[in-house]
Amino acid sequence: MGGGVRRVVLDESVLFGCEDPSGKASLLPAAEYLFRKLRHSTIPTGISHRHDLAAQKASLLQGVAAQYSFDCFVLDASSTDDALNEIQLAWGDIGGSILYLVSYNNDALLPKLRTRDWLIVILDLLGKNERMVCTISILVHNAKGVDGGPAGGDSSMFYINKVEELPLTIFRLNKKGISNNVVTVGYIMKPSREEDFSKRGAFPMYPSQNGLIFIPLSFALPISSQLQEVDVVLHKATDEIMSIELNSSSELPNKITYTRGMQELGMYMERHPDICLIDPFNNIDPVVDRLKIQQILLGLEDINKPGCCKIRGPHFLKVDNFNEPNLVQSLSESKLSLPSIIKPQVACGVADAHSMAIVFRVEDFKDLSVPLPAVIQEYVDHSSTLFKFYVLGEKVFYAVKKSTPNAGTLKKLCEKNGLKPLIFDSLKSLPTGKEKQDLKDQSIDIKLVTDVANRLRRVLDLTIFGFDVVIQEGSGDHVIVDLNYLPSFKEVPDNVAIPAFWDAIKEKCESSKKKPMTNPN
Repeated sequence: MGGGVRRVVLDESVLFGCEDPSGKASLLPAAEYLFRKLRHSTIPTGISHRHDLAAQKASLLQGVAAQYSFDCFVLDASSTDDALNEIQLAWGDIGGSILYLVSYNNDALLPKLRTRDWLIVILDLLGKNERMVCTISILVHNAKGVDGGPAGGDSSMFYINKVEELPLTIFRLNKKGISNNVVTVGYIMKPSREEDFSKRGAFPMYPSQNGLIFIPLSFALPISSQLQEVDVVLHKATDEIMSIELNSSSELPNKITYTRGMQELGMYMERHPDICLIDPFNNIDPVVDRLKIQQILLGLEDINKPGCCKIRGPHFLKVDNFNEPNLVQSLSESKLSLPSIIKPQVACGVADAHSMAIVFRVEDFKDLSVPLPAVIQEYVDHSSTLFKFYVLGEKVFYAVKKSTPNAGTLKKLCEKNGLKPLIFDSLKSLPTGKEKQDLKDQSIDIKLVTDVANRLRRVLDLTIFGFDVVIQEGSGDHVIVDLNYLPSFKEVPDNVAIPAFWDAIKEKCESSKKKPMTNPN
C-alpha cells in the first residue's frame, strides 16, 4: 500500500437512510459528517452508484457531489472497466491507493477492484460480518507491525462499524503506508470553526509540506482508540465549556466545567504526558477571564522606554454591581471617562460572554443588561483603525481593519436614541467609523508589538493566539483591547498563514519532547 490513501470513493450503500412513506430517499446524518471531513482533506473524493439506481437517488448524489466538489461515477460489476477508465481520466495516477467504502461484500465487484490495488473498507452496520470484523484497534496493531491481517489476513480489506471511523481508518493507513517520521495531529473544535480552518487547507489527511497528518477527533467514538497513535492534540476547549465559576481571587484558577467528551480527553492526556497538548487546559484559564487578561497586560509596563511609543492595556475597573454608590469615584480613580465599553468578565465559552455595551452617561449604568461581574474598559479614540495581531508559534502576523468610530462620532450616532447605552454582541457587526484613516501601517511600531507578542507567548505559554491593538489619537499609545485563544487568523493570506500554522504545531511538538516527563501518578 505504498504511498498511502490518495483517493476515496464512497459507495451509495453507505450514504442513504430509509425512504420516507412517499418513497423519497434521504442521506444518513453520518454521511453529511463524512462529506464535511473529506471535503477539505486534500484527498480527492468520489461518490459511486450502480447504473440502475433510481433517478431520484442518482440526482441526489450528483447534487451532493457538486455541492462538496466531489466526483460522481457509475460503478458496478457490469461496468467496472468503463468506470475505472473514467476514474483514471478524472484523477490520473499520482501513486498511492484508492480506498472504497461500501456496506456489503460484493463478490462480483470487489475482486476486480482489489486487482487494481484498491483498499476495500466495508461498513458493517448490522454486524453481519461479526466473525471477520476488523475494528480500529486491530488497525492500530497492524500499523505497529503486529502479525495478522485486517480481515482474515487480507491486508486490502477492512471492516468498520461506524461511518465516523473512516477518517481514523484513512489516518491509520496513511501513517502505516507513508512514513514513521510524520507527526500525527488529532484536532477537536466545533464544526463551524473546523470548516473555517479546513477550507483553507489547514487539516490535510495526507502529509503537509512539513510532515503533518491531521485526523478529526470525534466524541462519538471512544477517545482512547483515536489517540493511540496521535503525537499532538490540537483543541479549542473553549468550544466545549459548559459553565465557568469565577474565583474571587485572581491568583487562583477559575472553575471551568467542560463537556463530558472534553473531560475524557483531559483525563486521557493526564495519563499520557508524552502526547503534546496544544495547549494545556490550565494555560487557557486567563483568556476566559477578562480581568486576568487586564492584569497580565499591566505587566507590560517595564517593556516601555522613555521617548518611545508606549504599549499598554486599556484603563479598566471590575464591578460586581452597576448600582454601587461610589461608582463615579471608582471610575475616576481608574482613569476612566465616558463613554466606556462594558464587557462581561467571562470572555468566552458561555452564551452571553459577548454581550457588551457602550455607556455615555453615568446614570445609564443602573440596571445595565451586561452580565455581572463585568469589566468597565476605556474607550480609546483610534481613528476607526484596528490592528489584529496573530501569534503562531514564533511567527507574528498582523492585519489592518476598520473599527468603531471615535467617541465624538459615536455619540452623534446615538443622539437620536437619547444617548441610551449601545447594547451589542461583539461577534456581530458594530458601526464602523467614517473618519479619514490617517494612520498607515508604518505608524504602528511593529517591533514594539512583536516584542510584546513574544512576551505574552512566554507569559501565557500559548502556541497560537491573537490580540487586537488600537493607536490612541494624540498620545500614540498602543492599546491592547482584546486577546483570544486559537483565532482563525483569516485576515492573513492562506499561503502564509497555513504553513506558519503547521510550523507552530510541529515546533511545539518537538519542544515538548525535550522537556522532562512528569509522572502522572
